[in-house]
Amino acid sequence: MTGPSRVPSPSRETEPSQATALSRRRLLGYGIGSVGTGVFSAVPGLLLLYYLTDVMGVAAGVAGAVLVVPKAWDVLLNPVVGAASDREAVRTGRRTRLLLAGAVTLPVLFAAMFAAPVDGAGFAAIWSGLAFLLAASAFACFQVPYVALPAEISGVPAERGRAMAWRIVCLTAGILLAGGAAPALSDAAGGGRGGHAVMGVAVGLLMGAAMVASALATRWIPARPGPRPLGLAAALRAARGNRPFFALLGAYAAQSLAIAVMLAGAPYIAVYRLDDHGLTSVMFVCMVGPSALAVPLWRRLAAKYGHVGCYVAAVVLFAVADVALLPAVTSGTTGVVLALTALVGVCYAALQLLPLSLLPETVHADAGRTGQAQPGAFTGIWTAAETGAMALGPGVFALILAVTSFHSSDLDAPVRQPDSALTGLTAGYTVVPAVLLLLSVPMLLAYRGLAAAHRSTGEPQPHAV
Repeated sequence: MTGPSRVPSPSRETEPSQATALSRRRLLGYGIGSVGTGVFSAVPGLLLLYYLTDVMGVAAGVAGAVLVVPKAWDVLLNPVVGAASDREAVRTGRRTRLLLAGAVTLPVLFAAMFAAPVDGAGFAAIWSGLAFLLAASAFACFQVPYVALPAEISGVPAERGRAMAWRIVCLTAGILLAGGAAPALSDAAGGGRGGHAVMGVAVGLLMGAAMVASALATRWIPARPGPRPLGLAAALRAARGNRPFFALLGAYAAQSLAIAVMLAGAPYIAVYRLDDHGLTSVMFVCMVGPSALAVPLWRRLAAKYGHVGCYVAAVVLFAVADVALLPAVTSGTTGVVLALTALVGVCYAALQLLPLSLLPETVHADAGRTGQAQPGAFTGIWTAAETGAMALGPGVFALILAVTSFHSSDLDAPVRQPDSALTGLTAGYTVVPAVLLLLSVPMLLAYRGLAAAHRSTGEPQPHAV
């Protein structure tokens, strides 16, 4: 493949590893960082809203704002981090410093999110909101350069695809481990404030270990954007002409929002529809567990039938399963709910693997168009949109709770919810995500057409159709 040579880079002649098969050790060294990113992507969305409303007694509307505001800040921060990562890579040939900065600081801030030191709903909202703001900033320092690495890990598209598959498997393992274990760990530690504090420390340590290991294991990757470092404004100006990228990004953001709404709703469905908070972990495992097994299947199907076609099929099937969950949840039929959740998990694997497999190829093609490789700038925009969507999800669910008269409480004084609140939280878990998923389909179809047109001026994109 000759595309990368379009961008001047004196280091290419001294990097034979870029054209050879990646060893399993290097693939694992990159992928293991996604164990940490999966933890941070899943646990706050799964448990922080419930911790605030049903442990600390924070009103649903206020709790929703606590989750949305820090991530809104991250939407602004991520493109800045992306441009900074590209500048660091031009100067040093590596992205390691930012990776390590995020990996070391994030676990402490994550633990603080679930460790409000005194009672009081107002204090808890301020404490958790500030800790979440700082944690999200630390996460950006790791996540943005980390997502940029696949575009640089190899000059061969097939090897970039292998790296992405390893990443998604590790991401799924991290989400499964944290999402399944975190609620159970909190319950085992006594629940309430103390149980959530113990969970925060334990999960934070796991997350930090995975991220530090990956930052150190990926130091060999030669990060060479350029040929010149760009400031934030110049990087964004160069990026805005990549129309396939923004079509793909729009679809992925809508899907991330749908998933985030479902994650936020899971504890409420377990408690108020299935009458067992312990089912939160079971539901999470049923969703994420099958996705780990489905990644190789989706990779083979995409190679045979095309990435975008399989992507659209997975989105539509996901939406159908969400709608089918509505009567099952309403009737409290636990077995059917868990079975449909497993089907959602199979589709979830595609919604993780396929867009992130298309992203590096879209970035490479743009280098042919502009003569300026800038993976960090693109991943800064990508992670900003993803972060915003994942943050908005709990906010959307909290708004649904507020509008439908959900009553917040603490564990010592549980309340009976009105029928309107039960209807709202059920629709928020099923119908709302389905609508968001279907809204992403036209953007995926637009991406396919734009990518085909873009190939005539940029680097070929073997995964575009």
